[in-house]
Order: sequence, then C-alpha cells, then structure tokens
Amino acid sequence: MSADLIKPPVEVRFADQLKLLADNDVGKRPQNWKLSPKAVRTFILGGDVDTPQGKVNIPRKFYGNDALVERCIITLAGSRGLMLVGEPGTAKTMLSELLSAACCGVSTNTVQGTAGTTEDMIKYSWNYALLLSKGPCREALVPSPLLIGMKNGIFARFEEITRTPAEIQDSLISVMSDQILNIPELGDEGLVQARRGFNIIGTANTRDKGVNEMSGALKRRFNFETVEPIKDVRLEKEIIVREAEDLAKSGHIDCPIDTDVAELLAITYHELREGKTAEGTIVEKPTAVMSTAEAVSVFYQTISHAWYYGDGRADLGMLTENLMGAVCKENKDDLEKLKAYFRTAVKEKAKKVGGAWKAYSESAALLK
Repeated sequence: MSADLIKPPVEVRFADQLKLLADNDVGKRPQNWKLSPKAVRTFILGGDVDTPQGKVNIPRKFYGNDALVERCIITLAGSRGLMLVGEPGTAKTMLSELLSAACCGVSTNTVQGTAGTTEDMIKYSWNYALLLSKGPCREALVPSPLLIGMKNGIFARFEEITRTPAEIQDSLISVMSDQILNIPELGDEGLVQARRGFNIIGTANTRDKGVNEMSGALKRRFNFETVEPIKDVRLEKEIIVREAEDLAKSGHIDCPIDTDVAELLAITYHELREGKTAEGTIVEKPTAVMSTAEAVSVFYQTISHAWYYGDGRADLGMLTENLMGAVCKENKDDLEKLKAYFRTAVKEKAKKVGGAWKAYSESAALLK
C-alpha cells in the first residue's frame, strides 16, 4: 500500500530498518521510547547493526553535523523541548520526522504553523453536533496534536512556529512548564497530564525572524539547535543524486542519473550561496534561498523533462531554465545576478574544464 503513496511517513518508508533496530537494540532507552538513543543515532546517521545473522548496514538519512544530531537526541531524552532553526531547505523538517519516527514510531502528529493557526488546532476542539446533543464530554472532544502527544506519550511536531501569531505560540508555555493541559469544559475530569515520552519538536526558519518572534518565556522552554546548509560540494552532490534517484524510483522514471550534471548543479548552488567561486571570483548572492532541497527539485525537474519529452539524458538548457525559475521566483533582480554568474564563473569553468560546463555556459542565452 505504501507504494501508492506519494510520500509515505518515515515510519512506513523505513519500517524494516526500524524493526531491525528494535529487535537488536540492547541500549538503554528513555521510558516509552521505541529505540535507545544509540539506535536512534544509527537510524538517522547510519551504521552497522549486530544481528544473529551478522552485521547489517543502516544507510545514512541525514547529512550534516553528527554532533548536532546527538545533541538533539539527548535533549529529547531529557524531556526538554527541541527547536531546530536555520535557513529554509536545510532539512530541519526531515530531521524532525526522523527523530519522531525513531523515538515514538509516529512522525505525523504535526501542527503546521501559519498566520491562521489557532489554539484549537494545537490543543483541542469540539464536535459541535455532539456538544449540542450531549454537552461537554470526552466523546465530543476532538484532540489536536498537543493533546494527542500528551495522552499517548509521543512527540508533537510544530512546523514553522514563527509563522504563528505570538499569542498562539505562548499557549505552549504552561504545557511545557507543568506538563498539564486543563480542559475547563470537562470540570474535574478535564485535567490531562502528559505521559512519559511526550515532547515537542519545533522548527523555525531564520528568514522568518521578526515575523512573529518567539517570546523569551517560550524560548526558555526549548533547547535551540541551528541546522546549517551543506558546506561540502561533494556531499551536496551525493544528496542531490540520492534524492533524485529516490524521486525517480517513486515516480516510475527510468532515466540514468548523470552525476556530472548533478556535480555541476551542486557547484552552482554552493558558489551562489557562498558568494565566491572555487577559483576565488566574487559573485553576487541571490536573495533567493539557495538550498540543497531546491537543487534537488531543479535536478529532478530536468530528469522528468528528459523522461517525458527527451531522450532520457539530462539537457543542460532545460537545467538552466529550471535553475532560473528557482532562483528568480522571489526577486527579479536575481536574474541579473544569475546572468553575471554565467558570464564569469561558468564561462571560466567552460574554458578550463569543458565538457558539461561548455554546454552549460552556452545555455546562458536562455536566461531572459
């Protein structure tokens, strides 16, 4: 059944790995966790698992700072709220999902923060038909992610918390301090106490800083961890290739993955993000988010075009057009910065390296 899903939850997608880790987990685990912190680390960062049949390798899923992942796990093991912050596209949501699936077996107990998020969407609401016929009762109560997390002893994920109005954010303070949620309508039966294992993982984009700034009181309830963009071009290329392969497989696209084109794209994103080429040439940074997730999307679009319209091979002209769409979607001025990058950095690489870079340089005529 999961094969029919566009994006299966982490606990479904990696069910075999989670079961293997649980069956062979001899580490100490916090109460109500599915895996020990050691096994959670292995699930996220990869490694060998000792089984009666021998060693089995668990592939790495999150590429970044290993120490950061360990700190996140220890924060959650200590029943302290975890807040993941960073630029958009740095895999904060992915890390949040992986942590929730490994620790609780559930990654879908989520609040998506928006300007329209209300307190009901976080805590609880009512089935008004039952409320009118039976009055306030447990049967009429509709639990939201926070209440579900407290009752079941699992994590509640709060995505893009700073997109939510400040007064709604602050409804978390008393719950995180006292581990109690009061439902006044239910009277003496309305006091819900959090079970062991309950916690909150939040994510926030640094580009949203100042939109709905978190209060000092709420910040003190979380440990903050900053997820940085990928700094290693080779690692970024590896991520682009791996993610594109997974997307192509799920989309039944049987195109060869051109690793040279993936490397070219990784270098482009890295240099535009850093504002400097490998040769030392200074380039203007676009205002757009030059994230690895965007690079994966651009590469996958190019592969899809090759599969449906071309001969199955990645076309550098289409790559450039997809890149232009990604870079220039927020600010028209970014087009001039992209053109300047092609006139300097790409043209220079085309002369020195040739190959795909030459075709890439020639595709600059499409930047209009």
